[in-house]
Amino acid sequence: MLQLIAPNIWHAQHAFTSNGLPVSSRMTVIRLSNGNLWLHSPVALSSALKAELDALGKVEFIVAPNKYHHLFVGDYLHAYPAARLYGAPGLSKKRPDLKGMQELSPHIEPEWQTDLEQIFFAGIPVGNETVWFHRASGTLILTDLCQWWQGDLSFSAAMYALLTGVRKQLAVPKTIRWMTKDKPAARDCANKILAWPIERIVVAHNAIIEKNARASLQQALSWFEH
Repeated sequence: MLQLIAPNIWHAQHAFTSNGLPVSSRMTVIRLSNGNLWLHSPVALSSALKAELDALGKVEFIVAPNKYHHLFVGDYLHAYPAARLYGAPGLSKKRPDLKGMQELSPHIEPEWQTDLEQIFFAGIPVGNETVWFHRASGTLILTDLCQWWQGDLSFSAAMYALLTGVRKQLAVPKTIRWMTKDKPAARDCANKILAWPIERIVVAHNAIIEKNARASLQQALSWFEH
């Protein structure tokens, strides 16, 4: 189920239905310098997926990167009780059942600073998303901030993607645009992200962009400039 993206970084996709809409989501897995695993936006955990994770290393960190991507976190905590859970600011109020969750800070967590950069994307409090950059592979990891619904989709999913502006290209979906409360703060965060030496972009919904990644991102994030 896990597919290699670059050295020490993998992904797994999961298709499900949300509010009647067929969607897919992606978990990104990074093997840190200490050999342990960092899981971003967990998808449904099957026995096959667990076996593949266990073969890669010890699951040390589980990350719910915004207030929407938390559905399957409890299954991972049950499977990996020694793992440490980090969640978006405000998620603990939404999911009080996720015991021991530590809130992601605006600054990089010392536990993974050797391998990753991170920025809390301000100005969109409904999601409170944190964005990551994997230095060794030049990979930017996004959740809902930017999306590109590629490939074969159901009619309803394709229409939704078209209406929200994410069917034909990488873009900030219109749903995220409508929920932006502080555009100058968001613009500042976008400029900080663009300062990273990005070679590849991995988004939860649902593309991996290898070609002209930074140019695609710059075009997508230009919405915050207007």
